[in-house]
Amino acid sequence: MAVHHSTRPFTPGTASLVSFAEEVFGYLPRADQRRWAHAYLEGLLTTPGKKTVRRLAAAVSASPTASQSLHQFVNASPWDWGPALRSLAHWTLRRTVPRAWTIGTVVVPKRGESSVGVHRRFDPASGRTVNCQFGVGIFLSTDTEPVPLGWRILLPSRWTDDDTLRERARIPESSVGDRPASAQVLDLVHTLHSRTAATPLPVVADMSSCTEAASLIRGLDRAGCDFVVAVPPALAVLPGGRPRGDGQDAPVPVRRLVYQGDGFGEVPAPLGAPGAAPAGQPRRLLNALVRLPERPGARTGTTTPPAYRAFARRVPGRQADEPVWVTNLTRHSAEELVALTGHHARTTGALRTLEDDFGLRDFEGRSFPGWHHHMTLVSAAFAYSRLADAATATAARVDRPLAVVRSA
Repeated sequence: MAVHHSTRPFTPGTASLVSFAEEVFGYLPRADQRRWAHAYLEGLLTTPGKKTVRRLAAAVSASPTASQSLHQFVNASPWDWGPALRSLAHWTLRRTVPRAWTIGTVVVPKRGESSVGVHRRFDPASGRTVNCQFGVGIFLSTDTEPVPLGWRILLPSRWTDDDTLRERARIPESSVGDRPASAQVLDLVHTLHSRTAATPLPVVADMSSCTEAASLIRGLDRAGCDFVVAVPPALAVLPGGRPRGDGQDAPVPVRRLVYQGDGFGEVPAPLGAPGAAPAGQPRRLLNALVRLPERPGARTGTTTPPAYRAFARRVPGRQADEPVWVTNLTRHSAEELVALTGHHARTTGALRTLEDDFGLRDFEGRSFPGWHHHMTLVSAAFAYSRLADAATATAARVDRPLAVVRSA
């Protein structure tokens, strides 16, 4: 195999791609696996347009069998991607000042029914139902750009209940069972905490198109995580004061309570665009304290459900377009909460870049391990492109992450 190193210039002081690949993928047991990991990374970084295996192989090797070997490495080779993501997280944390963990989702349209996890699903971005894979990613968000550090693929029951499909796609037993999007997010958060020794960060997630927003909020709270979660406007909540205890508390849509609530400080920029200069005067942030109704079948009266702050920006004539967020950071200022929601907008932008420039949607294999291999390599290429020039940030850490103050 002849791997040709790219002529892409590296500025003096930049960490070389060779040493980066060795740090992240050096644990792979075979030399050929390590070479192909480097080759795939280099192809993702240098190949314009669609990142098919054939085009990536042509960009890094003159061998006529390179495409077959690269496809074998990504889709069929039995290597564990967990250590790579752990090393990538440590490499990233040394070069950044973390502010939040953010959750991003990706819809990958697919033809046919053979690719792992493919199912029919409504895509809010396109406004239609598509045949697709649905992935959830967790990002380390900084003051500049988020970096993806873990992925999960949603597997509908068609894939987990059919032994033939599971064997064909090489779906492990650990991924079988009821694993909705909220459970996948909680698993990602738990995995990142176990992989890093970083100070716990607030989790910022957009669940506004998901029926499982309440499940995610409950799960994050049980895990002791601080969070800011965008929820569906019709999410049923209770007023946040102390429950009446007479069974007369009636759930209402969260948007109604927020827009009937009080002003909560002035925000100098629209939610999702921190630092931008909005037209006109600063907007008010509306808010209300809310509680989640008890789940059906739960024991009642044992504990008082926690109170959260629900908030949204008031923009005349645009209420339907403004997200409603729910957070357990009830003592934070409006500016602090707006800053946290802004990390979601950056994650959305990073996902577009991953799709357009790093081949996020271009995986051609059909297996469960292959999908994770591809997403891990895409994440590594993106991190390298953004952070290879960053010095080890010992001095920068004087500027500490936003202090987290939990409600009493």
